[in-house]
Amino acid sequence: MTIQYEEECRIPFSFDYRAMAEKVIREALDYEKCPYEAEINLTLTSNEEIRVMNYEYREIDRATDVLSFPMLQYDEPADFEYLEDVWAECFNPESGELLLGDIVISVEKVLEQAEAYGHSAEREFAFLIAHSMLHLMGYDHMEPEEAKVMETKQEEILNALKINR
Repeated sequence: MTIQYEEECRIPFSFDYRAMAEKVIREALDYEKCPYEAEINLTLTSNEEIRVMNYEYREIDRATDVLSFPMLQYDEPADFEYLEDVWAECFNPESGELLLGDIVISVEKVLEQAEAYGHSAEREFAFLIAHSMLHLMGYDHMEPEEAKVMETKQEEILNALKINR
Protein backbone atom coordinates (compact mmCIF):
# COMPACT_ATOMS: atom_id res chain seq x y z
CA MET A 1 0.00 0.00 0.00
CA THR A 2 1.23 3.46 -0.88
CA ILE A 3 -0.03 6.67 0.67
CA GLN A 4 1.23 9.88 -0.88
CA TYR A 5 1.09 12.71 1.69
CA GLU A 6 0.85 16.41 1.00
CA GLU A 7 0.75 18.99 3.77
CA GLU A 8 -0.69 22.33 2.69
CA CYS A 9 -1.42 23.32 6.29
CA ARG A 10 1.13 23.87 9.04
CA ILE A 11 -1.22 23.19 11.95
CA PRO A 12 0.25 20.17 13.78
CA PHE A 13 -1.69 17.24 15.14
CA SER A 14 -0.91 15.91 18.62
CA PHE A 15 -0.72 12.36 17.22
CA ASP A 16 1.09 10.56 14.42
CA TYR A 17 -1.43 11.20 11.66
CA ARG A 18 0.50 9.14 9.11
CA ALA A 19 0.39 6.02 11.28
CA MET A 20 -3.30 6.60 11.97
CA ALA A 21 -4.10 7.14 8.28
CA GLU A 22 -2.27 3.94 7.33
CA LYS A 23 -4.03 1.93 10.03
CA VAL A 24 -7.52 3.14 9.05
CA ILE A 25 -6.90 2.85 5.30
CA ARG A 26 -5.62 -0.70 5.70
CA GLU A 27 -8.61 -1.65 7.88
CA ALA A 28 -11.08 -0.12 5.40
CA LEU A 29 -9.50 -2.03 2.50
CA ASP A 30 -9.57 -5.27 4.50
CA TYR A 31 -13.13 -4.62 5.67
CA GLU A 32 -14.28 -4.26 2.06
CA LYS A 33 -12.14 -7.25 1.00
CA CYS A 34 -10.15 -5.29 -1.56
CA PRO A 35 -7.95 -7.96 -3.19
CA TYR A 36 -5.28 -5.47 -4.30
CA GLU A 37 -2.63 -3.28 -2.79
CA ALA A 38 -3.81 0.30 -3.20
CA GLU A 39 -2.44 3.78 -3.74
CA ILE A 40 -4.13 6.75 -2.07
CA ASN A 41 -3.21 10.43 -2.01
CA LEU A 42 -3.88 12.24 1.28
CA THR A 43 -3.72 16.02 1.45
CA LEU A 44 -4.00 17.99 4.69
CA THR A 45 -5.17 21.52 4.13
CA SER A 46 -6.80 24.57 5.71
CA ASN A 47 -10.44 25.63 5.87
CA GLU A 48 -9.81 28.30 3.24
CA GLU A 49 -8.18 25.91 0.77
CA ILE A 50 -10.83 23.22 1.18
CA ARG A 51 -13.53 25.91 0.79
CA VAL A 52 -12.03 26.84 -2.58
CA MET A 53 -11.95 23.16 -3.63
CA ASN A 54 -15.48 22.57 -2.37
CA TYR A 55 -16.70 25.46 -4.52
CA GLU A 56 -14.66 24.42 -7.54
CA TYR A 57 -15.80 20.79 -7.53
CA ARG A 58 -19.20 20.89 -5.80
CA GLU A 59 -20.30 24.52 -6.17
CA ILE A 60 -20.68 24.78 -2.38
CA ASP A 61 -19.02 27.94 -1.07
CA ARG A 62 -18.05 26.88 2.44
CA ALA A 63 -15.36 24.88 4.16
CA THR A 64 -16.01 21.19 4.64
CA ASP A 65 -14.19 18.56 6.66
CA VAL A 66 -13.23 16.13 3.91
CA LEU A 67 -13.42 15.79 0.15
CA SER A 68 -13.03 12.49 -1.66
CA PHE A 69 -12.00 12.12 -5.27
CA PRO A 70 -12.45 8.49 -6.38
CA MET A 71 -10.49 7.30 -9.40
CA LEU A 72 -12.87 4.42 -10.07
CA GLN A 73 -16.50 4.07 -11.09
CA TYR A 74 -18.34 1.15 -9.50
CA ASP A 75 -21.56 -0.51 -10.61
CA GLU A 76 -21.89 -1.67 -7.00
CA PRO A 77 -19.86 -0.29 -4.09
CA ALA A 78 -16.62 -2.19 -3.43
CA ASP A 79 -17.18 -4.48 -6.43
CA PHE A 80 -13.56 -5.00 -7.44
CA GLU A 81 -14.19 -7.90 -9.86
CA TYR A 82 -14.56 -5.74 -12.98
CA LEU A 83 -11.09 -4.25 -12.52
CA GLU A 84 -9.39 -7.22 -14.17
CA ASP A 85 -11.01 -6.15 -17.47
CA VAL A 86 -9.80 -2.55 -17.25
CA TRP A 87 -6.39 -3.16 -15.66
CA ALA A 88 -4.49 -0.44 -17.53
CA GLU A 89 -6.91 2.30 -16.45
CA CYS A 90 -7.03 1.43 -12.75
CA PHE A 91 -3.54 0.37 -11.72
CA ASN A 92 -0.24 2.18 -11.40
CA PRO A 93 1.92 0.63 -14.14
CA GLU A 94 5.07 0.97 -12.02
CA SER A 95 3.83 -0.48 -8.73
CA GLY A 96 0.83 -2.54 -9.86
CA GLU A 97 -1.23 -0.90 -7.10
CA LEU A 98 -4.89 -0.02 -7.50
CA LEU A 99 -5.30 3.75 -7.90
CA LEU A 100 -8.15 4.47 -5.50
CA GLY A 101 -8.10 8.27 -5.43
CA ASP A 102 -7.54 11.34 -3.32
CA ILE A 103 -8.58 12.34 0.19
CA VAL A 104 -8.41 16.00 1.20
CA ILE A 105 -8.90 16.84 4.89
CA SER A 106 -9.15 20.22 6.58
CA VAL A 107 -6.95 20.09 9.67
CA GLU A 108 -8.88 23.01 11.13
CA LYS A 109 -12.19 21.15 10.73
CA VAL A 110 -10.73 18.04 12.39
CA LEU A 111 -9.80 20.10 15.44
CA GLU A 112 -13.08 22.08 15.46
CA GLN A 113 -15.28 19.00 15.11
CA ALA A 114 -13.37 16.97 17.68
CA GLU A 115 -14.00 19.69 20.22
CA ALA A 116 -17.65 20.13 19.18
CA TYR A 117 -18.35 16.37 19.34
CA GLY A 118 -16.42 15.86 22.57
CA HIS A 119 -13.87 13.36 21.35
CA SER A 120 -10.20 13.42 20.38
CA ALA A 121 -8.77 14.89 17.19
CA GLU A 122 -7.30 11.44 16.57
CA ARG A 123 -10.78 9.88 16.57
CA GLU A 124 -12.17 12.62 14.30
CA PHE A 125 -9.29 12.20 11.85
CA ALA A 126 -9.75 8.41 11.82
CA PHE A 127 -13.49 8.83 11.21
CA LEU A 128 -12.88 11.14 8.25
CA ILE A 129 -10.35 8.71 6.74
CA ALA A 130 -12.81 5.80 7.11
CA HIS A 131 -15.62 7.92 5.64
CA SER A 132 -13.52 9.00 2.69
CA MET A 133 -12.20 5.49 2.03
CA LEU A 134 -15.77 4.27 1.68
CA HIS A 135 -16.36 7.01 -0.90
CA LEU A 136 -13.22 5.91 -2.76
CA MET A 137 -14.69 2.40 -2.88
CA GLY A 138 -18.00 3.54 -4.33
CA TYR A 139 -20.23 4.25 -1.34
CA ASP A 140 -22.30 7.40 -1.00
CA HIS A 141 -24.79 8.90 1.45
CA MET A 142 -27.12 10.94 -0.73
CA GLU A 143 -30.14 8.78 0.14
CA PRO A 144 -31.14 7.78 3.69
CA GLU A 145 -30.53 4.08 3.04
CA GLU A 146 -27.07 4.80 1.60
CA ALA A 147 -26.26 6.97 4.61
CA LYS A 148 -27.30 4.19 6.98
CA VAL A 149 -25.01 1.71 5.19
CA MET A 150 -22.07 4.11 5.30
CA GLU A 151 -22.62 4.98 8.96
CA THR A 152 -22.67 1.31 9.92
CA LYS A 153 -19.51 0.55 7.92
CA GLN A 154 -17.65 3.56 9.34
CA GLU A 155 -18.44 2.52 12.90
CA GLU A 156 -17.50 -1.11 12.24
CA ILE A 157 -14.14 -0.07 10.76
CA LEU A 158 -13.39 2.19 13.74
CA ASN A 159 -14.62 -0.39 16.26
CA ALA A 160 -12.33 -3.03 14.74
CA LEU A 161 -9.45 -0.65 15.48
CA LYS A 162 -10.83 0.16 18.95
CA ILE A 163 -11.16 3.83 18.01
CA ASN A 164 -14.16 4.93 20.00
CA ARG A 165 -15.69 8.23 21.06
